[in-house]
Amino acid sequence: MSGEPGHQKPGGQVRADSSLISNPDDAWSRVHIISPLVRGWIALAAIGFFFGRDWFEGLFSDEGPSGVPGGLGTGWAVAIVLGVVALIAAAFLVSWYFTRYQVTEEHVRVNTGVFFRQNRQARLDRVQAIDVVQPFLARLFGLAELKFEVADAGESAVRLAFLKLTDAHRLRATILARAAGVAVDPEHPDSIQEAPEHEVVAVPAGRVIGGAVLSGTTVLLVVGAVVVVGITVLFRTPFVAPSLIPILLGVVGAYWSALNTGYNFRAALSPDGIRVRYGLLDTRSQTVPPGRVQAVGIVQSPLWRLKGWYKITVNVAGYGAASSSEGQARATLLPVGTREEVLRILALVLPDPGVDDPVRVFTAGLESQGSTDGFITTPRRARLLGRLSWKRNGFAVTRTALLIRSGVLWRTLDVVPHERTQSLSLHQGPLDRRFRVAGLHLQTTPGPVAPRIRQADETLAWELFHGQARRAAEARRRSGPEQWLSTPEQTPEPAPPRQEEDRDSHEQP
Repeated sequence: MSGEPGHQKPGGQVRADSSLISNPDDAWSRVHIISPLVRGWIALAAIGFFFGRDWFEGLFSDEGPSGVPGGLGTGWAVAIVLGVVALIAAAFLVSWYFTRYQVTEEHVRVNTGVFFRQNRQARLDRVQAIDVVQPFLARLFGLAELKFEVADAGESAVRLAFLKLTDAHRLRATILARAAGVAVDPEHPDSIQEAPEHEVVAVPAGRVIGGAVLSGTTVLLVVGAVVVVGITVLFRTPFVAPSLIPILLGVVGAYWSALNTGYNFRAALSPDGIRVRYGLLDTRSQTVPPGRVQAVGIVQSPLWRLKGWYKITVNVAGYGAASSSEGQARATLLPVGTREEVLRILALVLPDPGVDDPVRVFTAGLESQGSTDGFITTPRRARLLGRLSWKRNGFAVTRTALLIRSGVLWRTLDVVPHERTQSLSLHQGPLDRRFRVAGLHLQTTPGPVAPRIRQADETLAWELFHGQARRAAEARRRSGPEQWLSTPEQTPEPAPPRQEEDRDSHEQP
């Protein structure tokens, strides 16, 4: 992301929507003319409420409808409302006029603002993901917002709000084609169509509802209800019951978020990358280009274990830490799925798992415990540090990725491709030194996945620390180009690194 403004040559052309792709450097386009209305509808709603509340209440009183607050007559009320609406419409029109965008062979630029100008620019080869977002009101007008994510933790995403839905999809296809290295015919820049896709996973609505009911939110509701009822009965007071209201509000919000972001969820594979669609009222269509996923996290809650369901989240450069509900939804590649669907999604993210029997290895990471199928767990001598989890905590190294599993109640499996490892840190506290174990943290881009190896044998931890740094450097050297559809240079495939096993780390109970 760069803050440099896009320069416009004298006499540069500004087009209103006739062609979305600006091949000449001096060609600019504008968003849809009603875009400010879709963005600022809440201001109109507030004005309508302020001026119309007393008038509406007067319809049901003996005095009849009154004017605006303050005692003005109906004529003055109408004049004031029309004046305010005219001012807002003029502001919307000026805002639309000064909002322009440009797509060149290398950049996408957006200029906004009247008094305080804001110029955003993103390099196409650094675009991490492109989303087509349709808020509820935009869906009514057939409009959509195009959002470009770059590798800056989501702080400076480039937004185009709003375009016609068909234009948004066509512009996204063209930008992804240019980012992939596909040559665009300068005579027919609009000829690129959206790449075909193959649907991999479709989550039924019933499973989304069941996943919400069996989630940790339900556990919180039950525990909260038991505590409140117990205190009420124990102290014989009715005043504790209202404390359930905040819990109920939080639970309802969590249920709604799960339904709204998991409804109609579909994941597909295309030459552009992984496409994800979901949404009940607000719909979103995401496209993550190949190789942009930095880490994968698979989680299974205790109640989901009854149904064999899992959730997959990812770290993508530009998505940020996913602290909000929207951020968590965008970082989700599978809201609730079976083990077979989890393996399908993993095949999209990691086409080459680096093992001969990936189903067996990944299944061991999801469900098993103990040093089996390539996983190395906490040595028996350190079982006092994790009485329940020492058999579950472990890691496995393949030719292409590092697998880390942990958790007893909430089972987790983190998958980090070697080339996406940005840095490593080794941690060893006083108790760890006493039992000769250590922890290893892997740093990727910010996101919901935080890969961490717990209580590994200290000798193996040091070997993994140095070995993973070497594997990451080798994987980055032989990884494909940023423009993934261009022809990569052929590089020799290095031999897989030798793994030394520590006898004590394989001790069984």
